[in-house]
Amino acid sequence: MGLIRSVRGFVPKIGKRCFVAETAVIIGDVTIGDDCSIWYGTVLRGDVNTIIVGNRVNIQDGAVLHTLYQRSIVEIGDDVSIGHNAIIHGAKVGSNVLVGMGAILMDNAVIPDNTIIAAGALVLSNAVLEPGMYAGLPAKKVKDIDEKTIEMARKNAEGYLMYKEWFL
Repeated sequence: MGLIRSVRGFVPKIGKRCFVAETAVIIGDVTIGDDCSIWYGTVLRGDVNTIIVGNRVNIQDGAVLHTLYQRSIVEIGDDVSIGHNAIIHGAKVGSNVLVGMGAILMDNAVIPDNTIIAAGALVLSNAVLEPGMYAGLPAKKVKDIDEKTIEMARKNAEGYLMYKEWFL
């Protein structure tokens, strides 16, 4: 189990059947749903505001989730994959979303259900996206999402449900 620490009277809450890697850090006002995996070197820093993670979410190695003091929170829906070294800073992410490796989601950005943010993409503060696939700096919609792509994102999240079992 990683470093789990209370701050300012907030104690992290972690759901059932979750894997938290030994080098993960979870601090403060953080709530994690059931069947999640928080991988190596990941930081969920709820010291200045709230972080809420849904069910069956995988937050991969090196990702950072943080907020702005009294100005933004992180909300992650269900069945979400957050790729290696991604940064979620005060953004709202819907369900069945894949956030690619190294992507950055800034404060008060809203990512709807069934959306893919490509590796390395930057979603600017206050952006409100519609479902689709986004890439670039700043991120722009590059295509609509079809059922095949939605299924690919779902299978990625399902794969991490299997991987976490190896570590429990």
